[in-house]
Amino acid sequence: MTKLLSIPISDTNIIIRLLSRRMVNLLLAAATLMAASTLAQAQTEQDLYDQVEFDMPKVVEPTFPDNKVSIADYGAIGNGLFDNAEAFAKAIAAVAKKGGGKVIVPNGIWLTGPIEFKSNINLHTEQGALIIFSEDKSKYPVIGTSFEGLETYRCQSPISGRDLENIAITGKGVIDGSGGVWRPVKKDKMSPSQWKALVKSGGVLSDDEKVWYPSKAYEKANKLTKNFNVPPFETRAEFEAIKDFLRPVMVSFIHCKKVLLDGPTFQNSPAWNLHPLMCEDVIIRNVTVRNPWYSQNGDGLDLESCKNALIYNNTFDVGDDAICIKSGKNEDGRKRAIPTENVIIKYNTVYHGHGGFVVGSEMSGGVKNLKVSHCTFIGTDVGLRFKSTRGRGGVVENIYISDIDMIDIPTEAIRFNMFYGGESPIPEEGQDGIAAEEVPAVEVTVETPSFKNIFMKNIVATGSGTAALFQGLPEMKLMNVKLENALLEAESGITMIDADQLELKNVKVINKKGKTLTIYNSANVAVDKFSFESNSNQAILVIGSQSNKISFTNSEVKEESIVKGKEVKKKAVKLK
Repeated sequence: MTKLLSIPISDTNIIIRLLSRRMVNLLLAAATLMAASTLAQAQTEQDLYDQVEFDMPKVVEPTFPDNKVSIADYGAIGNGLFDNAEAFAKAIAAVAKKGGGKVIVPNGIWLTGPIEFKSNINLHTEQGALIIFSEDKSKYPVIGTSFEGLETYRCQSPISGRDLENIAITGKGVIDGSGGVWRPVKKDKMSPSQWKALVKSGGVLSDDEKVWYPSKAYEKANKLTKNFNVPPFETRAEFEAIKDFLRPVMVSFIHCKKVLLDGPTFQNSPAWNLHPLMCEDVIIRNVTVRNPWYSQNGDGLDLESCKNALIYNNTFDVGDDAICIKSGKNEDGRKRAIPTENVIIKYNTVYHGHGGFVVGSEMSGGVKNLKVSHCTFIGTDVGLRFKSTRGRGGVVENIYISDIDMIDIPTEAIRFNMFYGGESPIPEEGQDGIAAEEVPAVEVTVETPSFKNIFMKNIVATGSGTAALFQGLPEMKLMNVKLENALLEAESGITMIDADQLELKNVKVINKKGKTLTIYNSANVAVDKFSFESNSNQAILVIGSQSNKISFTNSEVKEESIVKGKEVKKKAVKLK
């Protein structure tokens, strides 16, 4: 500035004009960049809908009036000690009275009890903001709600809203549910030092000292309910008596329209983390969902009986299923009769979870029209997981999955199990398996689940325990499932049980032990361009009297590669 002032006035004017031109150019450049950014964003949003195989309506994003208040304006103190429940309620009420807008949570540690939403509210968490929910369970009353697909009573959720429109949680803050005071922990889920520290912190142990409970009341309730997460009680009083046991989901939005979660980290939930239920126009993007890996029922996202949803650019690292699609359980779900439909799930990463992408087991209201693509699963217990059981009913159909990368999946990279929690030939964790031929068919009723028209392509999975399991029911086959363009490297190969119209096309399996492909009681199986690397010369096993119309075309499979059971018809398997 000193040099500029020493320049003659005429020259100074020239420099000012030059600087002005430079500022104009910079502003024009900035405008161009902003326009390009807007175009890129638009292209990204449009990309979500590209190549969707069903009629997918555009999901409507909530909009808000330009009203803003900070919770600090209503007496909130961000020191981690002061209870800010009243400040949250007043700020939300004030913005709602103005017609809606943004409730800002600034940098700080904001201790609070439950937060109840109103329509047209955007709870915006700024960078450095930590909302932490009180460990005092008396602040969470028992309310009527739905959990695990059943109408029941639970403690009120830390964040909740019902019958609302235009709601959002945005920003870069962290929302912590203080789940450690709610959840039991199994000893075998922790290291010796972790277990020692947990026991020392308080709580009580089970009789066999293999499970830690957060309180004596929880342990007593667990015995009374026989470990059912949703006890078969009839009266509210019965539920009130076991209040300590009734862990809530952290974010519960029920019957809401235009719901947006964009940006925050959600962590340490008492039970499920995010639970949109019977909602329409749901967008969940750019969020991080974290729970300790030992957290029982610590799901990431449970999208239940929702219509028109986008789930993209998210990260999950949780203790149970990560991205889970549900629609109610058994009679309650069938009575509700609201499927989850029209959902795009794209560009998500899952680090830990019982399943990366999951349908079920509560799917009694049906699931249809789902697109899942460009997701990465790193060490999830199962990769693509479909589960149900007799008694559920419901139809799962029109599911399109593509461009999925998986690594170090300890069990199945792909798993269809219609005997979840039941007597399966392939046991779930902690169950005893029974021989496949011992599973009898039962009568088909409204309680019979049906999975059909499911298409998977461009799948890579390395370091898995099992390449894939396709298992239907004897009375309701797994119907019209296709796996195309897949590389599956695993300890064990592919098993299909009770399937019909299952197609493998351009699939390569690298397995270290056992058969590469086992087919049991499955018909109309088309295997095209199938290749494998196996330690067994007889890599294909076909068994079961119902196995029929099985064809291998353009494949490395030869007659000597196939072993057939005596019960299999001579012409049941053909090489073309």
